[in-house]
Amino acid sequence: MGDTLVRVRERFPEHVIDAASAQGDDTVVLRREGIVPVLAFLRDGLGFTLPLDVTAVDLIAMAPGKPESRTPPLHPMYHTQTVPALGKVEDHRFEVVYHLRRMADGALVRLKVRVREDDCVVPSATGVFKGLDWFEREVFDMFGIRFEGHPNLRRILNYPEFVGHPLRKDYPRRGHQPLLDMPGIEADPIPGRDDTGRAP
Repeated sequence: MGDTLVRVRERFPEHVIDAASAQGDDTVVLRREGIVPVLAFLRDGLGFTLPLDVTAVDLIAMAPGKPESRTPPLHPMYHTQTVPALGKVEDHRFEVVYHLRRMADGALVRLKVRVREDDCVVPSATGVFKGLDWFEREVFDMFGIRFEGHPNLRRILNYPEFVGHPLRKDYPRRGHQPLLDMPGIEADPIPGRDDTGRAP
């Protein structure tokens, strides 16, 4: 186990669920209450000053129970299926994933925060790294995970009326969305295509 992981475990034993270094990738799994203090410690105490990204993973396919026993009702808003909250306290559907780099030696560290479907909230880390603002908005938009304390949590890739979260595994491949009237746009035609944009 790398020095970074050892120091994080020693400093935050109440927040660390697991830590491992597989093939050189240092990874710490945290309780959500620990994400902000651990990020601050990595920045101020260990020199990880460059946040690379924040993303998420939907683990619904790995949830307990066979797929045939997890057939939820259709959601009337966007014609898809929503999966009920996982049954056990320790179960979680999502992981929010953070990657940081230490510029002095190029070291990388990955943090994972487990998130239950029925309590889909993580503290915002924008107070530690201001640049995580748009990353958190993207995770909110695409996965529906809310970041408590974010200064401007709203969609960033989809329009405000968009219903659902496209990177959830239960989002339909052909989801129906509210249509917005778009103003007419005059532009040169696309070479080799007719007025509708289709190839002749």
